[in-house]
Amino acid sequence: MKYYDPAGNYPRGPNLRMSTKLAISPPQNSDEIFTQAPCRADLAGSTLDLWPLYLFHPGSVTVNMAVNILTSCKITPRKGRGIHLKSLDTGREDRFPSLNALMSAKKYQHALAAYLVRFFQPKQGFLLESHSESPAGAGISGSSAMMISTSAALARFVGRDIDIEQLRVIAQNVEAQLIRVPTGCQDYYPAMYGGVNAIHLDPDGVHCEPIAIPAEEINKRFVLFYTGAPRQSGINNWEVFKQHINGDKHVIRNFAEISRIAQAMHRAVRRAEWDDVETLLREEWTLRRTNAPGITTPLIDKLIGAAMKQGARAAKVCGAGGGGCVIVFIEEGTRERVHEAIRKNGGQPLDFQVARDGLRFHPPAHSGRRE
Repeated sequence: MKYYDPAGNYPRGPNLRMSTKLAISPPQNSDEIFTQAPCRADLAGSTLDLWPLYLFHPGSVTVNMAVNILTSCKITPRKGRGIHLKSLDTGREDRFPSLNALMSAKKYQHALAAYLVRFFQPKQGFLLESHSESPAGAGISGSSAMMISTSAALARFVGRDIDIEQLRVIAQNVEAQLIRVPTGCQDYYPAMYGGVNAIHLDPDGVHCEPIAIPAEEINKRFVLFYTGAPRQSGINNWEVFKQHINGDKHVIRNFAEISRIAQAMHRAVRRAEWDDVETLLREEWTLRRTNAPGITTPLIDKLIGAAMKQGARAAKVCGAGGGGCVIVFIEEGTRERVHEAIRKNGGQPLDFQVARDGLRFHPPAHSGRRE
């Protein structure tokens, strides 16, 4: 797994894999806090994770996997009350003389960090540095993974013991405040737990089920590439959300089918039935691209077409579509040919591997297993 560290001197900490408390303790003296969380690629069921859409389609599930494209957050305590927020990958930063000044500010350059600081309200000064390996607007939940890594770092910084599921709720709700449209829940679970997951969307709540399949089985069968064109998932999801709530029969029928496909995808991945995975991925994309204009683009179609000529068997856009990343199911042994076809047509192959680990701390707060 790739590892990004803005200071260059942090070893990996143990994976945080549990369903109870994060066991977060306050930093000692001038201790720095460092967190990492992976992005995700989804195979089926995306957009159904927006409440209350899944309530209209009983049995809804989203199938996704954490990928070794990481987000990170480092908090360095400082004397005084000054707050410095810095995004190392975008170059955006904010400085405030105090928490009160941040709370009263009308706009922010590093808005994700600022909104989370407003929620956790640290009392002492600090430098917060974030970094994402995800390309801009990639559709692989870079912002949601960053919400998890930054929320966890700030929770530890302020000494707040917190349930990991509550961390997801905080991250999801604050992200909704930030982007000002409804946010789904599926993106946060790969960042929290890593691995391959089925996110069950039930009337009594959201439940994350790890799918016990070797990462190597996934790694050799999938390719992930960036189209080079950012997408705005909130806009695409919001348009489809409104159409569903307003009773658009075409969209409702499509989502009923997407829910059926996602349930079948869960079974196929769990049983390693790869021919079915291929068929279902193709069906999901065929349906999804008819939900709303702009979910696919000529560039996306061109890149998928080029990949199909070199060993790809099925493909779909990650997340809401309109740009970003595409996940591709390939014939074994064709990875390099598919990568070359994507490069020649203007896409950017990414180093796809399943991230076995989710949220990590350094120094470690606690080590455990998900129950």
